[in-house]
Amino acid sequence: MNNLNDIFFAPTANSGISYDQILEDVQRYFSENHASTIAEAGEADSGRASTVLKELMVQYLVKRKYAIEGLTTEELCAKLYEDMAGYSFLKKWIYRPGVEEVNINAYNDIEVIMNSGRSLKIPDKFSSPQHAIDVVRRMLNACGMVIDDTMPSVIGFLDKNIRISVDKTPIVDPDVGINASIRIVNQQTVSEQKLLDSGSATAEMLHFLTACIRYGVSVCIAGSTGSGKTTIMAWLLSNVPNNRRLITIEEGSREFDLIKRDENGNILNSVVHLLTRPHENPSMNINQDFLLERVLRKHPDVIGVGEMRSAAESLSAAESSRTGHTVCTTIHSNSCDSTYRRMMTLAKRKYNMDDSILMQIMVEAYPVVVFTKQLEDRSRKIMEIIEGEDYQDGRLIYRSLYKYEVVDNVTDKQGETHVVGHHRKTGQITDALKKRLLDNGISHKELSEFMGKEGV
Repeated sequence: MNNLNDIFFAPTANSGISYDQILEDVQRYFSENHASTIAEAGEADSGRASTVLKELMVQYLVKRKYAIEGLTTEELCAKLYEDMAGYSFLKKWIYRPGVEEVNINAYNDIEVIMNSGRSLKIPDKFSSPQHAIDVVRRMLNACGMVIDDTMPSVIGFLDKNIRISVDKTPIVDPDVGINASIRIVNQQTVSEQKLLDSGSATAEMLHFLTACIRYGVSVCIAGSTGSGKTTIMAWLLSNVPNNRRLITIEEGSREFDLIKRDENGNILNSVVHLLTRPHENPSMNINQDFLLERVLRKHPDVIGVGEMRSAAESLSAAESSRTGHTVCTTIHSNSCDSTYRRMMTLAKRKYNMDDSILMQIMVEAYPVVVFTKQLEDRSRKIMEIIEGEDYQDGRLIYRSLYKYEVVDNVTDKQGETHVVGHHRKTGQITDALKKRLLDNGISHKELSEFMGKEGV
């Protein structure tokens, strides 16, 4: 029947009308006559309301003799439905393989970032600033978040692996409508071979980091957003021996999937994944600091803290490491040596302690710091690994162990930049770290790999 309608109504006078005009008219009609149905269709588990709304929409399109070249009535209805009660064109980009982030700079300026690091402007756009606000508001409603003039900036989670951060008017200009960053966090399953093939690190560097996690040495991975620190952390935690108890704490969305299974689906290792749950009522807020306190009662061997963001969790994670647990975490920082000061300034936001005491705590808690960076050609590298030794007289004492040295940045005929550089060994671990690794079970054979000559 609908196919007959398509054939019958396609050549009508209304076939020349634009999609935006059709959308405007359909929105007006349904807001005046079926507002409650639209609201129900936009909610979770609303199959019946969605079906009713689509049926009513098809009837209205046929009655008005609306047609768009290249679209059947059902396809036009589906497109209109997504704009009115769904996620509009955002849906196809959010769930497209290879897309890492969708950024709405304005209602008519949207770009996507691929997992290769490449940024692309997309042709899709919202019909108006209000249309952008309406669609993003529905996305937030699906995860129980509300954005309005009293709360024009919110952060939410669309799914267990999709984060969204939104600002609307009056924070942004009225002609912009909304600014949003939608980050699709793919659970990390990178292998050592992939890291080697991409030139992220050398085999010796990766083996050294693996030894740290396996033999009780806490590691902090630093870098900016998109630098690859979460990828390195996921790979590192995947090397925790199956007989060690690993507990991860992540904020809002799952980035790690570290449970190993055999060919029959039986679980081989001992892993617990935990997520924070923010709440408007502070007494019901479950943050990383709260979970860290609970985790310590579960007898973990290794604790993975997704990211150090606040004062409480920076000190809690450090104290967990200083009391005998192996901790792996990430932090935003500009270099290896500045990472300790970044931890200290985070803790200072809440704890009135002397800088030197906090710095000594952090150096003791995280003997090894890794710095990652995305270079000009979008490649991600471990730029440096250091061993922190002490903090004395206002000076951080540390050893640089491995470094990536950039030699040149070359632009080819196509205008693409290529980074020329190499990793090299820059120092030896301290006798104290050697003893700690040996005491915790490493063999002399394993240890000897990190004791080779510098400059290789």
